[in-house]
Amino acid sequence: MLCLLFALAFIAAASACSSGTRTTDQPVGGATATSSAGGADLLAVVKRRGKLLIATDAKYEPQSYRTADGVWHGFDVDVGREIARRIGVQPQYLDISFDVITGGHWSGRWDVDVGSMSITHDRQRVLYLSDPYYYVPASFVVNRDSKAASINDLTGKRVGVGTATTYQAYLENHLSLIGEKILRPPPQTRVVPYDTDLLALQDLALGDGVRLDAVLTALPFAMYQIRSGQAYKVLDKPVFYDASAVAIDKSSPNDPASLFAAVQSAIRGMHKDGMLSALSKKYYGIDLSRKQ
Repeated sequence: MLCLLFALAFIAAASACSSGTRTTDQPVGGATATSSAGGADLLAVVKRRGKLLIATDAKYEPQSYRTADGVWHGFDVDVGREIARRIGVQPQYLDISFDVITGGHWSGRWDVDVGSMSITHDRQRVLYLSDPYYYVPASFVVNRDSKAASINDLTGKRVGVGTATTYQAYLENHLSLIGEKILRPPPQTRVVPYDTDLLALQDLALGDGVRLDAVLTALPFAMYQIRSGQAYKVLDKPVFYDASAVAIDKSSPNDPASLFAAVQSAIRGMHKDGMLSALSKKYYGIDLSRKQ
């Protein structure tokens, strides 16, 4: 029943929005990666190395996660693998805190982030953000025993969120999305930041109101946890949709312009040939690569 509601909510909220495929060489918001003074060409550096260093989250299943044997899996991981393949190199994944990634100034420690990063004005100040590769509904999740019937019932309650996420910005009433609309104003809650969404959900699982009353997170992530047997339920319809992009550091010590162009080309090719659609259906059971 929850999956059906998810599908209906996604179609209804997305129908008023434009297509997710762009036709210019610009990322969302109109910025382009311009050549920087000094430093080598980053794409050439990546090709000489033979590896694309990709930052992501090791505990964000099914988007990205690393098993005990050290192998990486997930939607974002497969997207990163395909980008690397189309560039002609091998992927290498690094588990990096999301707030460190969104802050920019990576000092060349990794080349790109493929981690379901939402496109916002603040992030565009320090990062080049690609065309969206998929669209993520943001929803509140409560413990299965919760009596809350709508997000209005969360007024004054403790809501967990990942640090430096659009979910935290939404609850603090300063979220500024590019190309997306906030569908419902945030309730006045007590925001409780966590290093990751998973840690917030783990505290929610301890019981209704024990540490948290709700968590705001990606609906596909929440649905995956519910299907895995976790004691949660989705509360109400999505409150906004995230257009997720690949990120590259504007302050890279090596000129990122050609790598950014190669990433853009890979993403557009994956939209065109159906690869992103197929990966979305594989991991989420629905095509989130395009707006319906």
